[in-house]
Amino acid sequence: MPSKFAKVQKQVSKKKGGALALHENSRDALRLRSAVARDDRVARLGAVREKANDVYLNRILFLQGEIPDPLRPLTDAEVHDAIARYLRREDDSLATLKAERRPGRPKSTRQTLLEQQQDQEQKEYESGLWIPDMQNEASLIKLRNWKGEWIALSPLTYVRVGKSGSIKESAFPPKGAA
Repeated sequence: MPSKFAKVQKQVSKKKGGALALHENSRDALRLRSAVARDDRVARLGAVREKANDVYLNRILFLQGEIPDPLRPLTDAEVHDAIARYLRREDDSLATLKAERRPGRPKSTRQTLLEQQQDQEQKEYESGLWIPDMQNEASLIKLRNWKGEWIALSPLTYVRVGKSGSIKESAFPPKGAA
């Protein structure tokens, strides 16, 4: 996708007098500054959006590995077991970080981030963890063929699985808590 700056720069350079008419407070200089600011803002917002989506992409990637080899829908107990494995996936690295830390020293940044992530995921599981529908065979086929792209997740069906055992239908993309 061409940037706004490239378009504006092309228009300004084609004007009669081009660089000679361009001074600090000219209209063209203002257009160029605005275009650069817009491109920066678009790039920054895109990066924030991708970072927010990474949580869901990693979750779905983990659950893609939990699909049984002879393809079949999972039972409620199997879904909860897969979620429990997902929630405990960082326990080994967290234990290693705790063991490496000397007594009396503060927690490392990585350890703090892992603990916060685990707390957040646990709270989401209590209210309803957003996952692909693992009890729908058509959804499992699509999930197995998924290549890891955010845009390719829309054909899947999703549910929110609560710790209490409740399973409610959900939509893509996820919107807040259950």
